[in-house]
Amino acid sequence: MNPSQNTLPGDTTNWTAALREHIQLHPVTAGGFALAFFVLLILLVQNITMLAMGKVSQEVYWALLAGGAGFAATAGGALLALPLKGMPQKIEDSLLGFAAGMMLAASAFSLILPGIAAGTELFQSKFLGSGIVIIGLGLGTLLMMGLDQFTPHEHAASGPCGPGYELCQRSWLFVFAIALHNLPEGMAMGVSFAQGDMAVGLPLSTAIAIQDIPEGLAVALALRGSGMKPIYAVLVAIASGLLEPVGALLGVGLSSGMAFAYPLGLGLAAGAMLFVVSHEVIPETHRNGHQTPATIGLMGGFALMLLLDTSLG
Repeated sequence: MNPSQNTLPGDTTNWTAALREHIQLHPVTAGGFALAFFVLLILLVQNITMLAMGKVSQEVYWALLAGGAGFAATAGGALLALPLKGMPQKIEDSLLGFAAGMMLAASAFSLILPGIAAGTELFQSKFLGSGIVIIGLGLGTLLMMGLDQFTPHEHAASGPCGPGYELCQRSWLFVFAIALHNLPEGMAMGVSFAQGDMAVGLPLSTAIAIQDIPEGLAVALALRGSGMKPIYAVLVAIASGLLEPVGALLGVGLSSGMAFAYPLGLGLAAGAMLFVVSHEVIPETHRNGHQTPATIGLMGGFALMLLLDTSLG
């Protein structure tokens, strides 16, 4: 009997062995992931300490609202998959390209540039201000590389990957892939509100919520294509949106403590989003021979985010 057809992600003995072997095969990625996770843990502990002391701010409330908007948009997009049996691949690639364009522009205009400005003001040096954001970019990239390398998951076009993927049901692999995609978006929304700057948080959160609609639809359709029943595919896609408010709370927590944590957190969120766009979204849109429609969609998403940033920021 094929274990991938009937095994839930609970066989910890076999999975631990597979993970250990995977770490031995990829020591550099494992070390980078450990470093990024350690930095995140330090920042998170100091914020939990502040929360334990009763220092809960309005920024946490705004971050939760932003994450909730991302969840609602994902749910709305997923619900569209109920009456639809499918979507022409060209349109799906165009919509994903649109989402990629918004994420690219959001990373640049609503994360990297405000991060450099905050870092420059903090250190009174453009070089050091840019440097702290670059460090964050590196940590975000290492974090997502580690999660991508060491989490069993599957994408519709590229197939299963990660240690112990054969121990999981295929539907679970898709769920894990969705988690890897939504978590950095939620973190970005949380980080953007960490200093209470609506000029940073509002355009970014609006952009992520807009692109969550076609993203939620694409995820639900992909789950249906994997053999999942329509109602379950939609429910799983909706549930995946819960990671956005969770990520938002994590993001605002990581970036609202020590002064340097804000520009560092903005860079980290940008690095995580850029990794997802380059490693997953754009390749997905170019695998089916629809590079031109996908690129046009990307440019449209980038332009819309530029408009949102200049008008709402």
